[in-house]
Amino acid sequence: MNSLQQSLILSSFLAVFFTLPVLAADSAAGEQKASSCVSCHGQNGNSSSAQWPNLAAQQPTYLVNQLKTFKAGDRINIMMQSMTANLSNEDINNLAAYFSSQKPAKAGGDPALAKAGEAKAAMCLGCHGSTAQGNGQFPRLAGQHPKYLEQQLKAFKEGSRKGGPMQAITANLSEADFKALAAYFGSL
Repeated sequence: MNSLQQSLILSSFLAVFFTLPVLAADSAAGEQKASSCVSCHGQNGNSSSAQWPNLAAQQPTYLVNQLKTFKAGDRINIMMQSMTANLSNEDINNLAAYFSSQKPAKAGGDPALAKAGEAKAAMCLGCHGSTAQGNGQFPRLAGQHPKYLEQQLKAFKEGSRKGGPMQAITANLSEADFKALAAYFGSL
């Protein structure tokens, strides 16, 4: 068994383990807490700006992990570090339950680029789910803003964002690949 297979097995185990607290979370309490998220992430987690990601229908485990990473300062974003500083673990779980239960919107994407991206997307679907809906700790890509996805892929490639296999995957992708993949996932 190679290290990628071992990582995927471990990731699957951890996804199940870390999802358990989110399943017991209070979505209604999360909705109340989410009022401060709306100005960037949009009503019900559907952002109108490519600067901020859509949170609607995002994987709850992924949301919990990211909020905790921002809070701990392991993922750097001044606004998000400020927003998460006073959140309890219960607040984080409730926010994740709320946003993960919301109906997602399509962000769109250039149709020609999306067609090119579809041909390259298979390498992403093993972790991110067969329809890019996300999978435990791996985020939903479907319907995400293409520009946002491009920025994240660049950050992984440059190393300013850490993510295990993502550094290895993005190392062999061009900026044209980033644009095509982002357009495809945004169109789903």
